[in-house]
Parts: sequence; C-alpha cells; structure tokens
Amino acid sequence: MKKFTTGVATAALLAVLSGGAFAETVRVAYDADPVSLDPYEQLSGGTLQLSHMVFDPLVRWTKDLQFEARLAESWEQIDENTMRFKLREGVKFHSGNDFTAKDIDWTFDRIKESADFKGIFTPFTDVEVVDDYTVDLKTAAPYPLILHTATYIFAMDSAYYSGTTDDGKDKAEIVKHGDSFASRNMSGTGPYIVTDREQGVKVTFDRFDGYWDTASPGNVDEIILTPIKEDPTRVAALLSGDVDFIAPVPPTDLDRVDKAEGVNLITMPGTRIITFQMNQERVEAFKDKRVRQAIDYAVNNAGIVDRIMRGFGTVAAQASPEGYLGYNPDLTPRFDLDKAKALMAEAGYADGFSITMMAPNNRYVNDDRIAQAVASMLSQINITVDLQTMPKAQYWPKFDERAADMMMIGWHADTEDSANFHQFLSACPDADTGNGQYNSGNFCNPETDKLMDMSNTETDPAKRGEALQKLEAMLYDEAAFIPLHWQNLAWGAKDNMNAEDIVNALNFPYFGDLVVSE
Repeated sequence: MKKFTTGVATAALLAVLSGGAFAETVRVAYDADPVSLDPYEQLSGGTLQLSHMVFDPLVRWTKDLQFEARLAESWEQIDENTMRFKLREGVKFHSGNDFTAKDIDWTFDRIKESADFKGIFTPFTDVEVVDDYTVDLKTAAPYPLILHTATYIFAMDSAYYSGTTDDGKDKAEIVKHGDSFASRNMSGTGPYIVTDREQGVKVTFDRFDGYWDTASPGNVDEIILTPIKEDPTRVAALLSGDVDFIAPVPPTDLDRVDKAEGVNLITMPGTRIITFQMNQERVEAFKDKRVRQAIDYAVNNAGIVDRIMRGFGTVAAQASPEGYLGYNPDLTPRFDLDKAKALMAEAGYADGFSITMMAPNNRYVNDDRIAQAVASMLSQINITVDLQTMPKAQYWPKFDERAADMMMIGWHADTEDSANFHQFLSACPDADTGNGQYNSGNFCNPETDKLMDMSNTETDPAKRGEALQKLEAMLYDEAAFIPLHWQNLAWGAKDNMNAEDIVNALNFPYFGDLVVSE
C-alpha cells in the first residue's frame, strides 16, 4: 500500500538475493491487447509495449529520460549528418539467426515503408553498413533528435521476414489492420517469445533462453497478458489476486488500490495529450476558425479533469506539456459558454448543426465517459452529436478511414519533443512523408509546417524553443484541435512484483527486467 513517483534501484539486489530463480508466471491485465504482432504496422502504445518485450531497440529511454545502450553498444557523431553505431556482437534472434548490421539496414528500409512510422524518420536518408557490427545513420541535414528516433529502431530478423509465404505473399509486407505474415509471426532479439495469442482473449510470452542481456535482473519465465476492458473488473482482478499487475488504474479506484493490503499503487505524471479533431473535409462549418474556436470555448476541460478524471490529469490548452521546448505559458484553457455562443452566431451557425463523433472505449483513461461529456457540452451551442464508442481494435480502422466528423486521439510524443505532436496530429497530411498521419481533422497550415521543419534542423535549443512555442500559439489561435488534458499514469501491482523499477513516463514497462521476489 505505497505510492511511488520515482523508481527505486532494487532489482539487481533482489535478483542476487533470490539466486536468479525464475518466477513461473506473472499475470498482467491491460485495458486492451496489441492489435498486431508487427512492430511497424501501427504507431501506438500497445505496439511499443509489445516491441520492448519481443524485440530490442538500438537505444532505449531510462526512467529519468536519458539514453541507455541496447543493441547499440556505443555511438558517436562522426559528421553533422552522420551518427555511427557500434552494434552488440553475439546476439541471437528467436529464430536462431545471428543479429548483424544487415538487420538494422533491412529494418530501416521497412520503417520507411510504414505509413505510421515513416513520418518519424523523415529527416533520415539511409542506414549505411560499415561492417557486420557497425552502421551509420544518415540525415539529410543536421538533426537534433537522432538518439530520440533511434529508440524506434527495433531490429527485425531480416532472414526470417524475407521471402514469400506458401500462398506467395511477401513476408515483409506491412498490412494495416489486415492479415500478413508479420502480423502473425515474430522473430526478435528481445527477452520474450510470443508462444500463444488469441486476439482479445490473451497473449502468452515465454522467456527467451538465448536472450543476450545476461546482466538483466529479470526473473520472470512467463507473462500472460489478458485484456480486461472494464475498469471495475480489471481492478477487482488485481485485488482478488487473479492477476499480478494491471494498467491503467482508473482515477475512481486510485484510493481503493492505494489502501489495499498486499498491493502497490504506482503513479507518475504523464505527457499524453487527449484531444478531439474536427474534420474539415466532412463538415463545412469546421473550415471556419470561429466555429472551431466556439467548440474549444464550449468544452469545459477543467470540469472533465475534475469530475471524470478525479483530478488525475492536467488541464491542457496546447499539445506540449510543461517541460517540453514548445510549451507556451501564455496559452490557457478557454472555457466560456457565452463566448462560444457568440462565435457560433458570428459565424452564422447560431442554430447549430449535427455531427457524428467516434471515440474508443478502452484506449485512454475514461475515454468513453469523456466523449459523452464533450458531446453533452456541444449541445449547449446547438451542435447535435451522434456519438459512437468502440474497442480500440475496431476504432483504429475507423480512425484511419476518417469515419466520423469528430474523432478522439491521444498522443505521447514519440521523440519526447514538441515537434512530434504537430508532425502527426496537425501537420498538413502527406502520404509520402507520413506527416499528418493521425490528423483526422485534415487541418493544414503551411506556416506551422515551416516552423516544424525549421525546428527539425535547428540544433540551438533556444531557437528551437522559440519556433515551437510560436507553432503552439498559431495552433491555439486557429483552434486546430480541441486539447483536453494530459493523462497521468497509474499502475497497480502485487507487493512482491517490484513493478516500480520497470515503469516509466513513456508507459511501456520494461517487463524483461521485472524481478518478482518471494
């Protein structure tokens, strides 16, 4: 019954005390399971969690947001457009194949074909193989976020994923929300192998006997991930002992979990922004800045945080949270119902109009209740909302179709940098570059895109910050999207799980390093 906000470095000691013995099984309950086994099919938290369990990145984030060597042992900037990585030798894929530089080269080429991931890699031109265990990551111009981006290069087994299936399909093909070899089969270098998977029911991970990281204190032999969408059921499963670890703990149950015997509540401030986007190609009124502003004024995001989130979130007026270079302290939430009504009348929509709205019901904390609240708030300015909520496995295909007039999207900056929010959520949609991949509102302002592009080549933090704060101010003025709040993080685990050592602000616990004590 203790609450942690920072990690405690006890894992290695516990491993020694336990003699390195492996726990038989850890039972994990999330609100949803990964929608695919392909690490580059969908850019989402569920995919990244899976990738850190089954694959390995070149480098990864530490709890204090520094960089830690993984498949890359070391790195150095050898010229303004080249970062050289020395790769770890003696690493085996789950298939038994050796990991070498050719796998990083092959993975990079595949990433550049991914509709979801290629936007992150727009500044990069190539991976050049220097020798079997050295690669050069090349950029078109000086880029300040090379290591940030390298955390997304998860080595895939090029030999395993090359060739064709028995029915003649390319094993490397990326099929969004479809059936492909990579969506059903995996060979990574990570601590776990997927041995059983039934979508929506459970995923079983078994420890990889040949895992390269012998220094890892992790002692868990098997992890069974069960999706439990309903918050009360998930919490009840933890408190009854049916599962060992859950995420998320809903705001309504924080106190209950915190006070429960034999259970730890672990909390951490979050940087994932929860938003709604307004599709200007579907609704003519959304092309009018005054209507978009009216919707922003009509949404009481402070009330949502207070009543629905029980205070477990931070009210937002922009995408960048405090601490990011782009955070603009001059931007404040603007709930004002009278102002909203006046803007609707000024735009010629005093009588309102009708729209459709979609949101997931198991992706973000209280997502369905938040959507219901926003729909109700819009009725106050005569906007009638036809709301549909659905599990994320059904929601993401609908999102990609832009199937509703307003759609919910949450985003944690993939590079821990402000430019990433704009690149995916509000940049002019461009299928070639991947910019605007999650911009279901089809907002487009070339001037904000120029600021983003400038920030991606500027290495002076002060100049980057100035450009990114100006970008946030322009998006605020345009009401490019409706910012709600930054979602805090909460996990629940049995006392002996030592889960505080593996969680992080990016919200993909490093289960490979999990130590269960007796």
